Parts: sequence; structure tokens; C-alpha cells
Amino acid sequence: MHKIQLENVRVYTNHGCLHEEDLIGSEYRVDLEITANLSKSAQSDLLADTVDYVSLNKIIVEEMAVRSELLEHVAQRILTRIFKEESLVQNAEVKVAKINPPIGGDVQSVVIIMSQERE
Repeated sequence: MHKIQLENVRVYTNHGCLHEEDLIGSEYRVDLEITANLSKSAQSDLLADTVDYVSLNKIIVEEMAVRSELLEHVAQRILTRIFKEESLVQNAEVKVAKINPPIGGDVQSVVIIMSQERE
């Protein structure tokens, strides 16, 4: 098996439980790692034979744009779409980080990490 990673996908959106988060928004970072058999594309040199990382980035950006109260909800939506739209993906791990969360302390980020395997 082989891996593709998207690191530090930055998005500004408005997730959170607080009313202020809905109005003001916040900065988020998403990291994604997928596992797939990339042997065919390594030989063929054809985009149709691989997992298109442009598509993976699009999924992240589109799902991050849909407001949720919980980061877990956003992360699960990202995973669900990946398995629905990318048939070669066997495993995926997504990290969704809220940068400078409003939690009453000096915290750089809060990160939710979720992983899933194809059933």
C-alpha cells in the first residue's frame, strides 16, 4: 500500500458552538493522509489510475465550508465523501485543527483526529 498526504490545508470558516464563532469565523488547518494501491498509476503515469489529490483538496474545502458545531462532525463528513468518491482509498486519517480556539487560554490549536477504513 502507498500513501498520499495533504498537509496544512488552510481554511477560514465558522464552525463552533458559540454564536460569536458563527458570526466572526476562525482559521482552520486540515491534514489528510490516505492509503491506496498506487502501483498501477506508478506504471501507467495516468491520472485516471490514481487518487487525485486535487479531488481530495476539493472535498476538504467543500466540507469545511458547511457549518458544524463540532469538528468531529466536519471530519466525519470529509471521511464519508472520500470513501464515496475515491474508490481506490482503503484507509484515511483526517486531522481538523481550530487555530487559536476561544477556550480562555493561550492554546495554539485544538485538533480532532479521525481515521476510517473501507468496509
